[in-house]
Order: sequence, then structure tokens, then C-alpha cells
Amino acid sequence: MAAGGASVIRKAKISDVAGMYGLISFYADREEMLPRSLMELYAGVRDFFVAEADGKVVGCAALHIMWDDLAEIKSLAVAESYRGRGLGRQLTEACLADVLEYKVKKVFVLTDIPAFFEKFRFKKISRSHLPRMVWADCIKCPRFPDCGEIPMVLEANHV
Repeated sequence: MAAGGASVIRKAKISDVAGMYGLISFYADREEMLPRSLMELYAGVRDFFVAEADGKVVGCAALHIMWDDLAEIKSLAVAESYRGRGLGRQLTEACLADVLEYKVKKVFVLTDIPAFFEKFRFKKISRSHLPRMVWADCIKCPRFPDCGEIPMVLEANHV
């Protein structure tokens, strides 16, 4: 069954957290992304953008600022029934707009789908090029220590 109406990309609200949690958990249960607890999502709600359609959260992504010159796009997820509509691209663009607004020098992702991020001019890099603090979340991952996610980076002057 195909999903209906138009979607809008906006900053997340507290009332979106349950929907974000369900969406992230769906993919985390399939070991396709890192799980996030409700506590993490409430604490980081200001980092998130959501795609809303038909009155519900159908996509999400966060821009997490880690240091004065480094941020991460994380928890990018789109409901299966809404894939192929450009929501992942729009959520990524919203995060990249924040990169410019906050004047962060570079943004990185850890991904299983590098081709998606290459469209935004992210470049594959060695894990050793990212600071150790980046890997703190990895311990929570069911695929740790052999996840195979690919680190990619984008310099802000290329956004």
C-alpha cells in the first residue's frame, strides 16, 4: 500500500520523539543503523529534523555538533513506504544548511550507503582521520567491532 500526502521537512519537536524512536528502532532492529534510546532522542531533539506526512513522522536526521570544527549527520531514516520521494535528500540538505549556519568547518557521516552521500560531495576517508570521540557511540552498536560502516567527510566550503 502506497503512502499518501505531501511531506514537509521541519525541526523536530518533543511530540515527534516517539515517531522518531519508532522509525530509528525499525532500522536498528534490522542492524541497518545505530539504535537510539528515548532518552538520547529527547536530549538531542534540537539536533533533529523530521519529515512529516499524513500527520506522522516519516523521516528524520540529526546534525550533531561535536566540536568547534566538526559535526556529524546521524540517524538518517525514512519510512519504507516513503522511500524514493527525495525525503532522505531533503533531510540531508536541512542538516547541511545548519552546517553553514553554525559555520562548522566539516561534517562527517558513518554510512553503509556511501553512494547516497557522494551525491552531496562527501568523500570516503580512513577511520584514523576522525577523532576518537567519534567512535564513542560504536560500543552500543550490535555490529561492534566489525561494523563496516564507511566514514565520509565534507568540508563546509563544499556544501
